[in-house]
Amino acid sequence: MTDKSLPSPDTAADSATEDLPDVPEIQHEARLWRDDGWTARVIKNEDDDGWAVEMIKDGEAEPALVGPWTMGRDKKNPKPLDTGAFNTLVKTASEVLRRHEQQLHAMLHKRVTVDSPSGDGELAVTLDIVPSEDDPYALLTAFDAFGEQLAQVKVAPNFKLGKANATAWVADGFRRPG
Repeated sequence: MTDKSLPSPDTAADSATEDLPDVPEIQHEARLWRDDGWTARVIKNEDDDGWAVEMIKDGEAEPALVGPWTMGRDKKNPKPLDTGAFNTLVKTASEVLRRHEQQLHAMLHKRVTVDSPSGDGELAVTLDIVPSEDDPYALLTAFDAFGEQLAQVKVAPNFKLGKANATAWVADGFRRPG
């Protein structure tokens, strides 16, 4: 005998999504375009009397891009969004996100090459910072010319990787820097 008072997993999932607002995947209005994973919204510019546009990637809380928006012919209201403008905004916002990701990667991943103590080539030494609110740290790793890992130690996240530090670490037999 089954208990009909308990919802089935399918019914429970349906009722959980009923509370969410209906957000159409595609929406093309004068001040709001939603398409291709992005939302463009024309808003009042808080810095002056004009208008601004914000680009928000689906799933993100903050806009990837906020910029000035053109006035319409009446010099009071904003120019309506259109396909060309939306596509340009998506391209620009995507580029901003890509640059931000590259900058973050460059901050968290460093690499230098040093001469092997045996004199048979170069070693690559990398520093990979693992950001964490609770326990940030970094991994200092040495690789031979064939990409084989030779050693890895955990270091402080503010460890400064440079040729001198890497060379000293290699010369010290890959012991954890003090």
